[in-house]
Amino acid sequence: MAANETDKYYLEKEQLLVDSDDEFQYEEVPIDEDFITSEIEEDLDRAVRTIKEASEDNEALTRRDSTVKASVIQKPEVVDDFVRNFLVRMGMNRSLDCFQTEWYELQQRGMLHEEDVGVVPDIFSRNQDLDNEVKFLKKEVEKFKNAAMKAKETYVKLRKERDYHRMHHKRVVQEKNKLIDDIKRLKRHYVQYEPTLQQLKSKYEVAMKEKMLAKLERDRAVGQVTGLQSTLKSMESFKGTSNSNLQDSSASLRRSVPEDKYGRGPTHQRLSKEREIYSGKDVRDLGEDYKRHANDTEFPVDTGVNPYLSQVKAPPGHLTRTGGFRQSNTFQAHSHPVSGLSLHPRKQILATSSDDHTWKMWSVPSGDIIMTGEGHTDWVSSCDFHPSGAKLATTSGDSTVKIWDFSKAECVHTFTDHTMAVWSCSWHSCGDFLASCSMDNTSKIWDLNSLRCRFTLRGHADSVNSIEFLPFSNTVLTASADKTLSLWDARTGLCAQTFYGHMHSVNSATFNMRGDTVASCDSYGVVKLWDIRNVAPMTSLDIGPHPANNVAFDPSGVVVAVASNDSAVKMYEVGSGQTTALIGHEDAVQCVLFDRSGDFMVSGGSDNTVRIWS
Repeated sequence: MAANETDKYYLEKEQLLVDSDDEFQYEEVPIDEDFITSEIEEDLDRAVRTIKEASEDNEALTRRDSTVKASVIQKPEVVDDFVRNFLVRMGMNRSLDCFQTEWYELQQRGMLHEEDVGVVPDIFSRNQDLDNEVKFLKKEVEKFKNAAMKAKETYVKLRKERDYHRMHHKRVVQEKNKLIDDIKRLKRHYVQYEPTLQQLKSKYEVAMKEKMLAKLERDRAVGQVTGLQSTLKSMESFKGTSNSNLQDSSASLRRSVPEDKYGRGPTHQRLSKEREIYSGKDVRDLGEDYKRHANDTEFPVDTGVNPYLSQVKAPPGHLTRTGGFRQSNTFQAHSHPVSGLSLHPRKQILATSSDDHTWKMWSVPSGDIIMTGEGHTDWVSSCDFHPSGAKLATTSGDSTVKIWDFSKAECVHTFTDHTMAVWSCSWHSCGDFLASCSMDNTSKIWDLNSLRCRFTLRGHADSVNSIEFLPFSNTVLTASADKTLSLWDARTGLCAQTFYGHMHSVNSATFNMRGDTVASCDSYGVVKLWDIRNVAPMTSLDIGPHPANNVAFDPSGVVVAVASNDSAVKMYEVGSGQTTALIGHEDAVQCVLFDRSGDFMVSGGSDNTVRIWS
């Protein structure tokens, strides 16, 4: 201990010798001057610091292009901060308040040990970092998953578009092949015209020869008569008494050369009879060895008298017929839209046709099914009962017309002469003839006894959409997409009259019971009434802009029903011009039909139902 004190003493002494090596006599600093000494020391420190800052500024100026990044020293987190951060992150505010209160109490009491308030172990920090990394990776996975799902949706969409365009390409190829087949068929059809034209030309030449021979024969006969008359006149001077006998012989000679009102001889008359025979068949169907078909039916005499007119009940004058119909029954008829309706001529039976390739028979108004017919390969467009009620005719998109016999419960014949879809058909009142119209711009008259086409009605420039026989008449009414209506003579196949006035495709046309008025409707909802005698429009009614699909007169001819595409049946009263709508169908109304007695009306629509209004 003494040695240590000696060392300390000498050290202090040596330090005094060093301070006074300049042999300057220092004055002893009194205790009261400590404050002055501290000020001197502070000035020295300030000067040293100023010198350092100046040197640092000089270094900064020389190295202003290079920047030094400060290093981040991560200090370990203490336990209480770790717990607080966890509770804050989890949103457990009440638990945080309780923890802080209890923690500070224990800390003030000194009950917490050093290891309790130290830093969080590295394993916890590591786990927390790993947990954060896992969360971050999960977010990345979710983001990439969403991107993958979007890419998958885009892929599926592109594949669907590819399949659609592939299917569209196949359909275009099919349509192209169909058009090629149609062109080939038309070429074959046109080739058949040449022999027919040659045959007609040869017949025309033969007819001209016979005409010349008939003229020569007539001139020779007239010369003979003239000679005989001159001979008789010369003999009168010799035999005046026998003058009367000679006159009788002259009259007998005149009778021996019969002449008609046109002055035609017997050869010419025979030629006219042959032409009348040939006129009973469509010209394009005549063969070289043509003979009149043995089973052809003669058209009945056109009297124009409808016996059902006497059975029509006139509606009461004080009642408005258009507002008198109410829906009485509805039944699901088909699985596809109902396209056509027909009522049995004597029984309460309804026939319906549909786009599901079938036709059905129902009991009305109960709606009980009676029979189903299958055989068409495409949609069935219309149906019509035979006047006897024992048969049914149907038309279809497969270009055929089928005749069904109820007694045999089968199709007894199929007409296949149409080249495109057949829209409608109508029976002649005698039941031996059937008229049909088609998308191939023609209508045909079929003979049910000889089972052949008697006439092809050509003249429309577009699809013929409806056809109807005037009851107990040989007059046929057609409506076409070329915006016209035409009246035809079924006995000759010639167009008698054409009605112009519609501005759009005519979808349907029908006669009233008297046969003096025609109602028609077009694809823009315009309904027109035509006067047959004056060949002029009587009334025009616009119920559009929705298309009018079908039109029908009630038996009295007072009310016109129109099947509209806006799901309503429009009722138009001819006398007053009043119009009402019958609401019930859930989709477009395709067809409408009145009972022969006028007690109820039937409508069919695209909602696959048949509705009865009474």
